[in-house]
Amino acid sequence: MTGMDTKPQRKQGTPGAFSRWTQHRANARMNRKIRRGKATFMGMDVLILNTVGRLSGQPRETPVAFFPDVAASGGEDSWLIVASGGGSLHPDWHANLMANPGQVTIEVAGRGTLPVTPHRLDGSEREQAWQVIAAAQPRIAKYQAKSTRQYPVIRLSAR
Repeated sequence: MTGMDTKPQRKQGTPGAFSRWTQHRANARMNRKIRRGKATFMGMDVLILNTVGRLSGQPRETPVAFFPDVAASGGEDSWLIVASGGGSLHPDWHANLMANPGQVTIEVAGRGTLPVTPHRLDGSEREQAWQVIAAAQPRIAKYQAKSTRQYPVIRLSAR
């Protein structure tokens, strides 16, 4: 075998081509369901997070679980999302969200598309939000316990 026959190695902790293809198909299907008003998955409420790719500049749509942010707005115009996913790196949508925070919108079933401002929570603010999330979905806390990274918690506030 020559050096030209080897495949480029992917970064450890990142999905392979088949996994990315599968995730893309599953995301597209979930997005269609949300737009038809069926916005739950595995017992969690789901919204579509619309971002702009930090490298490509292309629009990106990602379904993510959300939790009403009662502490910020009584749960009306503020949502909590968690950059989980089980990998050793934050998901791509997190990097896109942080790189272009002024271009973020969400699609919530029954409410349409809403412009939002993301804010990464830290310290006691994160801990308080994490307790709400972990109580609502204990499986996320189990995933966090197995991970080497701390899952970022993001507050999305309506603009």
